[in-house]
Amino acid sequence: MSSGVRYSQAKRKLVLASDHDRASVQGSGIEHLVHFLPAGDRPDATLENVFPLIGLAFSSEGEADLADGIVSLRAFGTVPDIPIKRLSAEAVSESAGLIQALVDGGVGRLARFSSAITSELALLRRERETLLENYRALEDAFQARNWEPVAEVFAHDPYVDPKDEGIGHLIANAFVEQLLPVSSHGVAGIGLHFNSVPRDGGELVVVLSYVESGEGVAEWAVPFSQLVPSWNFFALPRTCGGGAKTLRLRVSTTGSETIGLSLGYPIASEHYTARSETRHADLDLRPLAFRVYTGLPGVKPTRMPNMIAPTALLDGHFIEDYRLSVDLLSQIVDVSVTPVVPEFQTVRFLEHEHAVVCHPLANGVSAGAVGRAVEPGTISFSASAVVDHPKGAPAAVSFLLAPAGSNARSEVAELARKGVVKPSAFFSGWREVTNEQPININFQLDEPVRQPMDLMILSRAVTDSVDFSWLKVSGFRMVKQSSGASHVQQ
Repeated sequence: MSSGVRYSQAKRKLVLASDHDRASVQGSGIEHLVHFLPAGDRPDATLENVFPLIGLAFSSEGEADLADGIVSLRAFGTVPDIPIKRLSAEAVSESAGLIQALVDGGVGRLARFSSAITSELALLRRERETLLENYRALEDAFQARNWEPVAEVFAHDPYVDPKDEGIGHLIANAFVEQLLPVSSHGVAGIGLHFNSVPRDGGELVVVLSYVESGEGVAEWAVPFSQLVPSWNFFALPRTCGGGAKTLRLRVSTTGSETIGLSLGYPIASEHYTARSETRHADLDLRPLAFRVYTGLPGVKPTRMPNMIAPTALLDGHFIEDYRLSVDLLSQIVDVSVTPVVPEFQTVRFLEHEHAVVCHPLANGVSAGAVGRAVEPGTISFSASAVVDHPKGAPAAVSFLLAPAGSNARSEVAELARKGVVKPSAFFSGWREVTNEQPININFQLDEPVRQPMDLMILSRAVTDSVDFSWLKVSGFRMVKQSSGASHVQQ
């Protein structure tokens, strides 16, 4: 049945009745809607232009005959079961208007609605075909101009100098920066080469930003286990658009293990050599081994081998990494809360390892506090932790941030007593640490801190024993962000 056909007297019958009741229906106003089933024996036949919604009976003979007729209709399997309503012959004229409004009017509205949907569907189908044709035209234009979804436009291949020491320790304690020799317009991602990658024990942090404004573009924080000792592609979710700017790449790591970030061949232009805040012999006129890929601005890059998506988009923010200095960590204060004070030193700073030891106790919480360690604007920080003894019992470690100048011991006591911190503080949650391999602890805040904060490093026992449980925490890396056009890095 076509939904676009108007239901009228000449085209559709919507009511069934027996031929016994024809006299009751004639002249009632609904005769044009009724199809009469022949009385008595009837040959098998199809219903032409009939879609029965209801059966009407005005006599006992008509009701019985109609019921038999409907049973025979079920064999067709083309219409649903039809209800039969018994009406008195005297009430036909009174009910005719209501029956016509419910049946003819209701189905007519459904037909018009279905017709409108069909028309809109046809329009959408034509629009879809037009859109597909436009895509084909774009693809033809790309092929005609030799435009690729992602194309390599610049590369510094890796080079190993026999005198190289490797910059793994450098990026673990500081960072390396590299200016890209192409404009930002159309940049889809960066490839970095690694000559060796540990199986675990650290995390690579890559930040891409604009030199002119200092605004961040994206950040990748990738566990070593997800990297391969070859080229790794750090992709943007959308290719860079807008005006042409200069891009700066910053690479650092966290954790106890070091990664083999490759350097390229020596070059004459000092402007495009790799740099660090700490001097290193390997960086003498050497760039990083890197590749730059471009694509159509604003379009998502296609898949590539070893492709890594960013963990954070930094549009409109200025990102800066900072680490806790030796002078700051050396001022750590023991603020442990325990009923039994041990004879050994629970909290201390290891200057030669740039690490803090926080030994758990059988009862209570061991804690060391570093005043004003967290700068305003800090949004996250991370560190590496391990029980530094082959026979050391496992421990739990956590971080707590409290407003600068607060009573650190009171903050720790609040956590030890209630299991939660005060509303003005931030708590990282407990992580279990063993002597098998270091773990990375990442603490992401919901929003940047607005004032300087004290950092507390906490530990507690997880078993009945704390023997040799020398919990060592190192590789503190903080990330702070700000917004505003006045912040420019050179």
